[in-house]
Amino acid sequence: MRNLGTGIGWRPEIAEAVERMPGIDWVEAVAENICPGHLPESLVRLRERGVTVVPHGVSLGLGGADRPAEGKLADLAARAEALGSPLVTEHIAFVRAGGALTASPLLEAGHLLPVPRTRDALDVLCENIRIAQDALPVPLAVENIAALICWPGEEMTEGQFLYDLVDRTGVRLLIDVANLHTNHVNRGEDPAKALDELPVEAIAYVHVAGGFERDGVWHDSHAHAVPPAVLDVLADLASRVRPPGVLLERDENFPEPAELEGELLAIRETVEKSAAPPKAADGDPTAVVAPEAAEAAEAQAVTGPARQRLALAQAALLSALVAGTPVPEGFDRTRLAVQARALAGKRADVVAKVAPELPEILAGTYRKAFLAYAHGHPMTDGYRRDALDFAEHLLFEGRLPDTAVRRALSDWWLERSGPAPLSQRPAARLVRATRRVLLRR
Repeated sequence: MRNLGTGIGWRPEIAEAVERMPGIDWVEAVAENICPGHLPESLVRLRERGVTVVPHGVSLGLGGADRPAEGKLADLAARAEALGSPLVTEHIAFVRAGGALTASPLLEAGHLLPVPRTRDALDVLCENIRIAQDALPVPLAVENIAALICWPGEEMTEGQFLYDLVDRTGVRLLIDVANLHTNHVNRGEDPAKALDELPVEAIAYVHVAGGFERDGVWHDSHAHAVPPAVLDVLADLASRVRPPGVLLERDENFPEPAELEGELLAIRETVEKSAAPPKAADGDPTAVVAPEAAEAAEAQAVTGPARQRLALAQAALLSALVAGTPVPEGFDRTRLAVQARALAGKRADVVAKVAPELPEILAGTYRKAFLAYAHGHPMTDGYRRDALDFAEHLLFEGRLPDTAVRRALSDWWLERSGPAPLSQRPAARLVRATRRVLLRR
């Protein structure tokens, strides 16, 4: 059996601290932030020391109605090979909806959204995971996510859904105990029941993270200390099976290294004190048990109609969250409003990281202006495009009375939008030239 040990999420902001931390057996890096041809020097040094690096994807959307994009799978495979990783991980979630299956505009959530625990969603997810498994050079493990909202008409509990998923695909699980706690607060789901039902022997490793509660809603922030309640769920899991690996996640609001080391120590002690008998964890956490070929072919034959139904449902939900369309029947309107605000807030935060010049140029007005923009302008092509579209919106709407601010924002937009290949169509070239003239005024 391969033991990963105790690890921490590698982030550029704490890269040097992670290198100096004692007892770090492995790290996990966000796959989309890694360029295979230009690995961060910190990760290279860690690898040279024998520290395992696992790429953790956030944008594949395995729970979406569309089949996984070949390009995204190729990118994830390239990162696994560049890092010499024993496995890769992704999420049981959808991140976009609309498009060809619904004959509607493609919308991006900019966040992980829950799939309905229905037979349709399970059929589609199983086929998508098989496609991903075939395209990746190493085994795949998938993570349960935190959620603010519940789908109406669900047919399974989370544990039952995960059990059937593993049974049909042989995929491994990345169990996030903080997400189990989040769903306990937000959706009334008992973490112990989920652990009773899911196949703990399929766990590849475990995530632990912090969050906070506000107005009865738990926010899985990854920006706060791990609370005792999350460690209690970890203890329950460790009493059932010795997890092959446990990892601390922190994405922002980074404390001093000593505080992170204290959290890692608490995680190790929790696992040791609650350790299940050795016989409970047997087998390689990266191994995959492939389903029978006939079963896979039969499942693929029935996913066409299921994809269509799932596509319509997911598009309706995402449109309500990011485009202000009516709330689909059966959803909690209050919870959807909370989720919509959370999505807009995260979008503003990520755009500020992708384009840090925007908050500098707009100063104290950035967040308010972006949230107003987000309300009527859904994201359709990633955060970098979103930053450019936001700047263009402010410039063309004439919402910048300050001449200096307008000039600075115009220069920023022109500099970053210029490298795109020019269209050969005269009309498109005329529109582009006109925009540049107007922005220069």
